Amino acid sequence: MKMLFRNVVIVAHDLIAVALSWMLAYWLRFNLDLPEPYYHGMLSGLMWVVPLHASVFLVLGVHRGMWRYVSVKDLQRIVLGVVLAAALVGASVFMFQLGDVPRSVLILQPLLLIMTMGGTRFGYRAWREHQLYGGVRLDGEPVLILGAGDAAMMLLRELKRSEEWRVVGMLDDEGGKRGRSIDSVKVLGDLDEVAVHAARLQVKKVIIAMPSALAGVRRRAAEAAAAAGLSVLTVPAIDDLLSGRVSISQLRKVEMEDLLGREVVKLDTEGLHHLLGGRTVLVTGAGGSIGSELARQIARFEPRRLVLFEQSEFALFQIEQEFARQFPHTPIACAVGDVKDAARIDQVFAQYRPEVVFHAAAYKHVPMMENENAWEAVRNNVLGTLRVAEAAQRHDVVEFVFISTDKAVNPTNVMGTTKRIAEMVCQALQNDAAVGLKPDLQESPGRSGFSPTTRFVMVRFGNVLGSNGSVIPKFREQIARGGPVTVTHPDIVRFFMSIPEAAQLVLQAGLMGGQDKAGGNIFVLDMGEPVKITDLARDMIRLSGLTEEDIKIVFTGLRPGEKLFEELLADGEQTLPTPHPKLRIARAQPGLSADELEALRAWLEGPPQDEPTVKQRLSELVPEYRPQPSLSA
Repeated sequence: MKMLFRNVVIVAHDLIAVALSWMLAYWLRFNLDLPEPYYHGMLSGLMWVVPLHASVFLVLGVHRGMWRYVSVKDLQRIVLGVVLAAALVGASVFMFQLGDVPRSVLILQPLLLIMTMGGTRFGYRAWREHQLYGGVRLDGEPVLILGAGDAAMMLLRELKRSEEWRVVGMLDDEGGKRGRSIDSVKVLGDLDEVAVHAARLQVKKVIIAMPSALAGVRRRAAEAAAAAGLSVLTVPAIDDLLSGRVSISQLRKVEMEDLLGREVVKLDTEGLHHLLGGRTVLVTGAGGSIGSELARQIARFEPRRLVLFEQSEFALFQIEQEFARQFPHTPIACAVGDVKDAARIDQVFAQYRPEVVFHAAAYKHVPMMENENAWEAVRNNVLGTLRVAEAAQRHDVVEFVFISTDKAVNPTNVMGTTKRIAEMVCQALQNDAAVGLKPDLQESPGRSGFSPTTRFVMVRFGNVLGSNGSVIPKFREQIARGGPVTVTHPDIVRFFMSIPEAAQLVLQAGLMGGQDKAGGNIFVLDMGEPVKITDLARDMIRLSGLTEEDIKIVFTGLRPGEKLFEELLADGEQTLPTPHPKLRIARAQPGLSADELEALRAWLEGPPQDEPTVKQRLSELVPEYRPQPSLSA
């Protein structure tokens, strides 16, 4: 009822504006001295001019815009409606000889009408915003906004609704903006001047409003503010804003993920739609940090069905609930199972017939897998890959993408070595498909129904920010407990990328690998510059508003199997560029022969092995593997 009343009022306003603009055009034409004949012509013209405008406005939906949020789009709709109605009025006058209407009236009337309809709408919006936000406010905590672009303008408008904040200035590196104002808030200077202006204006908090800026610019702004002892907040990421999942006003503290953030990945969306759209896609390890993000990214490309395979019932339940909320239109199937269970894998493949498989299931915690659990790491990471890969071949999967790691290069630990062997397994299966299987292997039970059509793609990357068991959540927890923050070695460095970026590049690599008929390539992701873990710890302490006097950094010594630095390419490998700037192809050393693969299978399917035996066998399979004893410093 309220909506109907509102529409009636708006329509009545617009029709009254039509009538008034028509009459005013006559009065202006004759300098406010309207002759008698034209007076009657003006009144009689209202009888058909007003209904004609009403019809045009109704068709174009001019009345639908909310005056409180009137925008340029609404003004464009008004102009279009008025111009179209004016054209019809003019055509009617000349075609049907509807009175002696001066031509100047036909020009003046639409101009007056546009000013009336647009002016009243924007005037109402200005009045409402003044009522809601008031004029210059002196209450609320003073805050500086870093950035003076579109995001900052949106944030200013949102913050005016809050009594908590009072924006006292903005900073931006674009020289032409210095001294100018946005919504009555002045651009005071450059980002590097944040300490000076914060001290002058008694500001304790700043908000970074540059979601689409380069990662280096955001990092510099955050570091300058943190160095000045300011609490740093930021607006959501640009992807979240564009997707509509969050609003610009949902501020949060700056995290290390923001400071280590990298540039937005450019995906071949058309190619990925061709690879994934309308197909059944299976993700193993779908409850893990990488597997779950892969599932989210794949959902964007509208697969026919997404099969989520996961050993942990709880992790699978969580991702199922998330998809019910975030991706209700994506058909999913949740399958609990172990990648080492060949019968269960075959059952899932036979039931859902996946065409693309992303194999992310793995044990990845280096120290935990190094000693007592070495045999389980080998079976899960190598035998599990072999089981899923061969099932993919038997069930005519088009493409199999294996998620590897930089720890597979010149490995010093069991986990990295198992990943390298899993790469070799995929290479061996691709080679079998390329040259044809040996006759004695074609008839083996594990190879029944073998199809040589599956293309294998391996993707190798380093650490991902915030993944399960990674260093950043650990540091965050230690800081929350009051410290100390433990770092294994003062010189240890690591590559980092965000989980969404890693997943997106895995998809892009899968697309490129699928376009290579030979298959079997190892794609290496551009991990950027390595990050010193000690610097990472210091940054996180500072961003928490603390100092190293409050939270100590303690060096505990390298853990078993841990390296000071990670490599992305092994000795003897050559990389080739790809059309994507963040992907290169590593031409790897030869994989396993068919005989070696069968010998590996027999070992993996045998009885449990103790740690020394496992490591000895791994060093035979991967000659560059050098088992390391536990180090204390």
